[in-house]
Amino acid sequence: MPKSTDTSTRARRSHPVATNRKTAAAPRVEDTLLKNDESGDVEERIYRAVFDSVMSQRLKPGTKLPEAPLCELFGVSRSVVRKVLQKLEHDHIVQLRPNRGAIVAVPTREETRQIFEARRSLEAAIVRLVAERATARDLKGLREQLREEHAAMHRFDQPAWARLASAYHLRLAELSGNDILQRYLAEIVSRCSLIVAVHQPPGNAACEHDEHERIVDCIAKGDAEGAVKLMDQHLRELEEHLMIEAPGNEQSLARLLGLA
Repeated sequence: MPKSTDTSTRARRSHPVATNRKTAAAPRVEDTLLKNDESGDVEERIYRAVFDSVMSQRLKPGTKLPEAPLCELFGVSRSVVRKVLQKLEHDHIVQLRPNRGAIVAVPTREETRQIFEARRSLEAAIVRLVAERATARDLKGLREQLREEHAAMHRFDQPAWARLASAYHLRLAELSGNDILQRYLAEIVSRCSLIVAVHQPPGNAACEHDEHERIVDCIAKGDAEGAVKLMDQHLRELEEHLMIEAPGNEQSLARLLGLA
């Protein structure tokens, strides 16, 4: 009679019992999501600090953006700062120079010509749509925005003035109801802010307040062609008034970013 086989013993030999060694616990899904959310929040905060400082002309073209101080200011790693700087470069706000670090982008004369050429075409399409679609509530909001702009002008608060002037154009794009035009104009306005920051004579307005008011008057009357003509003239005069001025600012990076 053949010798019986202990199947339970054989099973134990082929599938040994787990030892008491500790294994790393898998991260909880909610912890991972929270970490990703926090990372996204701080990246957005760094991006907005640089972007808004450029738009308000606190950060001038050519200003250095060294990684180490940015890491210290925001309490993040170099990898986070580099990711943000790469996105800013993609959006033409920053230039990344091999082995020399990042600087706020410095537009060339040819870039200036092309940017204003594109902007005139975009804003012509935008104001035509706004003249067709703007409601009484929209016009009221524009008038309120113009009052803020006027107040900043009389306070001689040029950073606020520049920010509100850009906001006026972006608000028109929003009222056009065309998301594509709005997105393209947002990029172009940010690049124009760099151009104005490096070329505009000190104390001059990037945009003339009275010209903004006249454009809104045309929109209120439904005069699309009049609004387009005034916008084109407005942008051409802005381009013509620019002059080269060497960038330079001795303030700390924290102050330039509005953090001090």
